[in-house]
Amino acid sequence: MTDRDPGSEFGDGEPVVRDKRRIDPETGNLRESAEQSAAPAGGAAAGMPGTPGAQPPREPSDLIGGPSAQEALLTEALAERTSDLQRLQAEYVNYKRRVDRDREANREHVIGSVLTELLQTLDDIGRAREAGELEGAFKAVAESVERVTEKLGLTKYGEVGDTFDPRIHEALLHNYSDEVDGPTATLVMQPGYRLGERILRAARVAVSEPTEQLPADQAGSGEAEKSTE
Repeated sequence: MTDRDPGSEFGDGEPVVRDKRRIDPETGNLRESAEQSAAPAGGAAAGMPGTPGAQPPREPSDLIGGPSAQEALLTEALAERTSDLQRLQAEYVNYKRRVDRDREANREHVIGSVLTELLQTLDDIGRAREAGELEGAFKAVAESVERVTEKLGLTKYGEVGDTFDPRIHEALLHNYSDEVDGPTATLVMQPGYRLGERILRAARVAVSEPTEQLPADQAGSGEAEKSTE
């Protein structure tokens, strides 16, 4: 398209040619318009909010790895807190057991100490009963003391004919007899007492063993004495 030069009033100036064809005749490519080729002055850059093709701003959770990462962190934190709670609970249970055990041991120790001081009194009561002197008010007091000690767990042991056990008996005398099959308590000189499994005082006894267990030299001398008689 040919336009006249606007500087010439009568249109007799040099012709000015402006090619407004959208298709380039030499290359055959589509030409860009002046509006498209001009950069927007003072406009927002591409990709920014408010411009075509811009993406919305990401949430803070997207910046730290997304929901999956958050779930993993929460799961790990929960596992740590659960482990801490279980450890504290186990420590408390062990502490409570230890305290209960120590309290029971202290209780038995105190009771054992008191009962040990009463053993001599119980011996006196036993001797008075054997002598027939446990009568009247003394008998009532003695029986009351015995009931209290039994209630606290004190047990008396040691009878004639018991198998001798060095863990609970103390042998004060020793001899041999044809009337026993093994080491036997044939005389109780002082009864023993126990508190539960704890021995407060061993029973003091005389022990007899079978004659066949005599040493060879003593057995020979005994047979010679019998033949001489």
